[in-house]
Amino acid sequence: MWLAPEEVLVAHALWVTERANPFFVLQRRRGHGKGGGLTGLLVGTLDVVLDSSARVAPYRILHQTQDSQVYWTVACGSCRKEITKHWEWLENNLLQTLSIFDNEEDITTFVKGKIHGIIAEENKNLQPQGDEDPGKFKEAELKMRKQFGMPEGEKLVNYYSCSYWKGRVPRQGWLYLTVNHLCFYSFLLGKEVSLVVQWVDVTRLEKNATLLFPESIRVDTRDKELFFSMFLNISETFKLMEQLANLAMRQLLDSEGFLEDKALPRPIRPHRNISALKRDLDARAKNECYRATFRLPRDERLDGHTGCTLWTPFNKLHNPGQMFISNNYICFASKEEDACHLIIPLREVTIVEKADSSSVLPSPLSISTKSKMTFLFANLKDRDFLVQRISDFLQKTPSKQQGGSLGGRRVSTVDPAPEAKEKAKEEAWDIHFFEYGRGMCMYRTAKTRQLVLKGIPESLRGELWLLFSGAWNEMVTHPGYYTELVEKSMGKYSLATEEIERDLHRSMPEHPAFQNELGIAALRRVLTAYAFRNPTIGYCQAMNIVTSVLLLYGSEEEAFWLLVALCERMLPDYYNTRVVGALVDQGIFEELTRDFLPRLSEKMQDLGVISSISLSWFLTLFLSVMPFESAVVIVDCFFYEGIKVILQVALAVLDANMEQLLDCNDEGEAMTVLGRYLDNVVNKQSISPPIPHLHALLTSGDDPPAEVDIFDLLKVSYEKFSSLRAEDIEQMRFKQRLKVIQSLEDTAKRSVVRAIPGDIGFSIEELEDLYMVFKAKHMASQYWGSSHTAANRRDPSLPSLEQYRIGASQFRELFASLTPWACGSHTPVLAGRMFRLLDQNKDLLINFKEFVTGMSAMYHGDLTEKLKALYKLHLPPALSPEEAESALEATHYFTEDSSSEASPLTSDLDLFLPWEAQEAPPQEEREESGNGDVREKKEEEKGTSPPDYQHYLRMWAKEKEAQKETIKDLPKMNQEQFVELCKTLYNMFSEDAREQDLYHAIATVASLLLRIGEVGKKFSARTRRAHTGDHRGAAEEDGPPTPEPQQDPTRALQPPAAGGAQGKAGGDTHMEKAAQESQAVAEGGSGEGQGSPCQFLSDDETRDDVSVSSYSVVSTSSLQCEDLTDDTVLVGGEARSPMASSRAVGTVDTDWCISFEQILASILTESVLVNFFEKRVDISAKIKDQKKVERQFSTNSDHEQPGVLG
Repeated sequence: MWLAPEEVLVAHALWVTERANPFFVLQRRRGHGKGGGLTGLLVGTLDVVLDSSARVAPYRILHQTQDSQVYWTVACGSCRKEITKHWEWLENNLLQTLSIFDNEEDITTFVKGKIHGIIAEENKNLQPQGDEDPGKFKEAELKMRKQFGMPEGEKLVNYYSCSYWKGRVPRQGWLYLTVNHLCFYSFLLGKEVSLVVQWVDVTRLEKNATLLFPESIRVDTRDKELFFSMFLNISETFKLMEQLANLAMRQLLDSEGFLEDKALPRPIRPHRNISALKRDLDARAKNECYRATFRLPRDERLDGHTGCTLWTPFNKLHNPGQMFISNNYICFASKEEDACHLIIPLREVTIVEKADSSSVLPSPLSISTKSKMTFLFANLKDRDFLVQRISDFLQKTPSKQQGGSLGGRRVSTVDPAPEAKEKAKEEAWDIHFFEYGRGMCMYRTAKTRQLVLKGIPESLRGELWLLFSGAWNEMVTHPGYYTELVEKSMGKYSLATEEIERDLHRSMPEHPAFQNELGIAALRRVLTAYAFRNPTIGYCQAMNIVTSVLLLYGSEEEAFWLLVALCERMLPDYYNTRVVGALVDQGIFEELTRDFLPRLSEKMQDLGVISSISLSWFLTLFLSVMPFESAVVIVDCFFYEGIKVILQVALAVLDANMEQLLDCNDEGEAMTVLGRYLDNVVNKQSISPPIPHLHALLTSGDDPPAEVDIFDLLKVSYEKFSSLRAEDIEQMRFKQRLKVIQSLEDTAKRSVVRAIPGDIGFSIEELEDLYMVFKAKHMASQYWGSSHTAANRRDPSLPSLEQYRIGASQFRELFASLTPWACGSHTPVLAGRMFRLLDQNKDLLINFKEFVTGMSAMYHGDLTEKLKALYKLHLPPALSPEEAESALEATHYFTEDSSSEASPLTSDLDLFLPWEAQEAPPQEEREESGNGDVREKKEEEKGTSPPDYQHYLRMWAKEKEAQKETIKDLPKMNQEQFVELCKTLYNMFSEDAREQDLYHAIATVASLLLRIGEVGKKFSARTRRAHTGDHRGAAEEDGPPTPEPQQDPTRALQPPAAGGAQGKAGGDTHMEKAAQESQAVAEGGSGEGQGSPCQFLSDDETRDDVSVSSYSVVSTSSLQCEDLTDDTVLVGGEARSPMASSRAVGTVDTDWCISFEQILASILTESVLVNFFEKRVDISAKIKDQKKVERQFSTNSDHEQPGVLG
């Protein structure tokens, strides 16, 4: 056992050194074992007399360094075998590592830390795995959260002691594996290493052993290569890392909507028992293996397995193996591969009996089925539990008649010789059924495989395909399901149905069955029903070819369930929108070509042939490239063996054409060679009439290649490449899936970046970096967000640009870290306005293009463009609902002669929502836009109906037209909005180096603009005074009397009595009151005519003056700026002017408003403001900081930053 290192001063007293190296010594206690002489006798006597043998183990290992006289105990053992195991571990894992260190003190520190880590891990594994959290686990999880800033929703799965290689130096520490991240932390010799990797960023995960890294785990991301080694149990660690990385890839693939394993706990659910999370993941892996081995439905859950023996009557033997029990099946797999596989559906069981035990047959159990078969199991440990389980199932299941197996169609014969061979095959299968049983409960042995390889008879093909694929199980447990799907899907239009209609007549047009409407209609129903069942896949090209062959050998319902088995279990992810599964197996094919055909591999890579041929071969199971009667034999083997057969045949085809392929000069020549070969693969045993193959044109030439018998090709493929194992293929699939999905993600990133307009201002590198930051924020919301986050709204059918979207809270976080307009505590408010401005379709989510457009408005363009963006942030729709209520009212009641100016401008960068959509529609349309119908309508337009394309064309045309607008088209800003703009500028300058100069400049500009607004108000009041009587009369006719404005002229003149801080805090309150009063007045009377709006705003304007005054008081108290103080007096003076106090009840003021041109002209008078907005800001540094926070990919102690990744 490993021991906590303790110092030993006299190392050789009473001990004999048996092995030694520069860093460790293995010693045996004198008097133990053979020899020892007189000294050994004395020591042995002392041990016995003093009874110290219980405390002193006979073997130990010491750590030493060459120049030190001090030794440290690191391990002890009660026998040679135990101590030798520890010694070999040290030699294999530490010896080479320690030779790298220069300092002997560092060596000793490292060894002690490593041994302590091993002991801690061993103790952790001894913790009781009960219903409560093991104390060590809970402690480790809390430490992980604190160390890496993880939120409560991130659950620890397991943690391991290991070393992380930084350069050539190992850093001993702890590896934490969470549901979404791989984390490592080490603190050694004053140096700290802290890193976090998201599983979705992992591009490669391998376990390997090299001279430099002894038995290590390699983790690659796009920009780093990480090596971890010196694990106590490297296999367990690697297996768990594989599972977690695989889950992340499934998440990127986004197949959880339909194919998600519901048993896997979602990370957002609180898990009281952390150790249970690892057990759940282990159970998930066992479930997947169990279902794949026995071809069971995806919802089948493994309850447990136990060792037993099965009596096989065909060879009169008791076969040892494992029995697997799940909720609907009992399965058996022999220890010797191919000896026997058995599947017993519990629905088929009639009798379960406990037979009498004997010394020859202990704990026997007899199970009888409806097909009159009896199975005898023995050596069962939990026989009583198993009997009870089956009995409970039988009690719950009503007895019902199962339909008989349906054979395939018999086809008229052409040649008596093939007919004789066909009869021989049928007889062989009849004998096999007699000996091994028929139906689901058939014994599956090596003899079964041999019969399949010789070809399945036409009459049995449909039945055996259903049997071997497991489709029969799903069909009999879902009676009527297909008929119901057909009824539901008939008449439903979608993009899938459009593609199906287009491909129907391309599906085996050479076959008579699909040359009439009867066969076409059946194919249409099967494909449409499946698209309706699984919208994630919908329809993919190649499904029509495979389904048409399935229909030739069974009914529509049987073909449907065979298609389900193919798409969802046997060829996972093959037929989704990105054919990921086929690309994964293409990668496996390339890897196998390197291993088995190294001469050809490099040539094929140069020609680029593999990627061209393998997709069509794999997606259609050779049906599209071989004569039908030959390809169907490969499909026979595929349903029995799985993808292994397809890979073997593909390798055999390349091997058979190796010399010709090596002589090829280009891809086209190689494709011709392979096409001619495959066209001449014949099935001489087929009884079907020969069907002309569409690729037969390739065989035309002077010397057509010789015919190849399909059975000879299969025989060669098994002889040369039969070493392929299903387990190895699954392992390779995982490795390739990482590459393929990350490659697809990179492709999506490039396509999204290309979709960004060229005038956006950012470089390609900056856009790619922004995309990664944006995606990371989306993924974080997917990990820990609520049920209404972007993660749950992700639609894989949308274009790449729409795949990743973020909500308001995620945007606020990104805005705060990336914006050049930092506004301190006001930043979240500004971020909220920017989000509302960018969210054009009002679905509370923005995509990457909208995000980048908002960023570009702040970073690029001239002074006018930046000010325009800032100006729009203080107008609807950017204003919050509370502010907008008043602001919209004011905007709507502007003088009508400026209505032409209300058609607003979108930025030259195609930036913001067209203003027509916000203000131009009449009142009825505005009311209608408030309800949920608009969102549904937009979702429909985004869907797959024909108007979809017209909608996008209209949007594109509208975007192009918007660029013609100028700054004159921007709506004017009322006083409340202007106050908000001033507040933003005030906060924006608070952290600048030239803070005082900027405050002085903005005070001057604000003073000037306030005067301009007041002058405009006076001028408008004079022009309307003559019409006041008429408008008042109109108002009295149309609604209740207008409230008398300013009955107490001094009411508006009371500034806040408190100091500056209180005044600042009250600024928003004043504006809220102003908004409420404006709304109340507007409801009180709705006058007609040009002057009527002014009636509603006199009191409101006065209150606006107070708001400005209070804001100015704040500025004065905090800045002591004379201009700003003067401005305060100015506004106050205007409010108390004789004109204001002598206004008659019937007179009204015009709206206080300011235009964008006036703001722009005023700011241009202050060079310090111009320089501030024209100053170039580099976004790269901000992106780098954001990446560090998001991913914590750092070698520094930056884990103390709060809220990392959360």
